[in-house]
Amino acid sequence: MSDLNTVALSSYSARAKGAMFFSVFGSAWLALWIQRSLQASWLVYLLIALGGLALFCLACLRNRQYLEFAEEDSPATKKAARWFHIVNGGQWLLILISSNVLINLGHAVWVMPVAMLIIGLHFLPLARLFKVPGHLWLGLLISLFAITYPFLLSGGPADPYGCLGMGLLLWGYALLKLLSIPAIRRQNLSTL
Repeated sequence: MSDLNTVALSSYSARAKGAMFFSVFGSAWLALWIQRSLQASWLVYLLIALGGLALFCLACLRNRQYLEFAEEDSPATKKAARWFHIVNGGQWLLILISSNVLINLGHAVWVMPVAMLIIGLHFLPLARLFKVPGHLWLGLLISLFAITYPFLLSGGPADPYGCLGMGLLLWGYALLKLLSIPAIRRQNLSTL
């Protein structure tokens, strides 16, 4: 098997792993939308859970198919993992600090859009770190959405449809990642 095929197969495993996270966080944002819109129908929660579970299971299946080609713990992957944890930890810390500041200043309605903006911006360094241009576009799209929806939706920054948009963006990105991973059977690996 050529090095090019090995790199491509390894990237499929990484894409599937990312889709797992996007399906879970997208489901959480969609559940938050239902909770905030006060239309807490068990049927809608069930549909969100089934949709998230379907995305997650498909991502697990694709990850399992390509897991043997995933990069080993090389110094480069360890360094990337360390920077990922730093960026991700910084994101959560910034969300916590900004939320507390906004609440203490009496602007609690801005917590969601600011959290969305921080989440969007955290994808920008991750795009470069993992060499995934899609993360750059997702980060820019989430950031643009976070900045504009408070002024476009009738409920302003507290509008529950902000959470709907965020959930759909994450689910959509998970689906795009999964669609870019071909399904394979074990006997077909020898031809790759």
